[in-house]
Amino acid sequence: MLLFNCKERRKGGREMSEWMVQGIGFVAVIFFIVSYQVRSNKGLFLCQLIGCLIIAVQMILLGAYTGALGLAVNILRNLLLLKVDTWKWVGSRKTLAGIIALLVVITALTWDGMISLLPFFSVGISTIGYWTNNAQKIRLGQLCGSPFTLVYDILVHTWGGALCEAIALASILISIARFGWTKLGEGQPG
Repeated sequence: MLLFNCKERRKGGREMSEWMVQGIGFVAVIFFIVSYQVRSNKGLFLCQLIGCLIIAVQMILLGAYTGALGLAVNILRNLLLLKVDTWKWVGSRKTLAGIIALLVVITALTWDGMISLLPFFSVGISTIGYWTNNAQKIRLGQLCGSPFTLVYDILVHTWGGALCEAIALASILISIARFGWTKLGEGQPG
């Protein structure tokens, strides 16, 4: 199981304390909070892309490579979805299948026991939700996928990541209350 002790990490010849590594994750919290308060799917994708990049860097520093590469798939997915209006192929089921296949390969290559299934399920479920281009279904996919990430983050000791997921769950519920569940599925802004 991936349980890491990162009291002191070497990075470019400098000591990187656990506090510094954990602090990186807390910077991502801001981007995830903002992402759920934006009604535009593009705004949501961009904020989450930045947050995922920050947490992926933290996971690499912690040695949690399965989670870091799962977040790389999230980043790729979000970059593609930012271009869904320009590149029509992005919204296809073939592209979705390619993303899921990539996730399967990454999970197999970074297999570290059953814990590796947590990022797989989280990224897979949320990706399927995102491919609907429907804010209601995106939030539903996130509500179902986030608990897997929360458990993984706790197990690998990424406290900023765990806080991000806890806040994400609360923020999703706030956005549903703010915009209304049925209105999230209507007339999607770009």
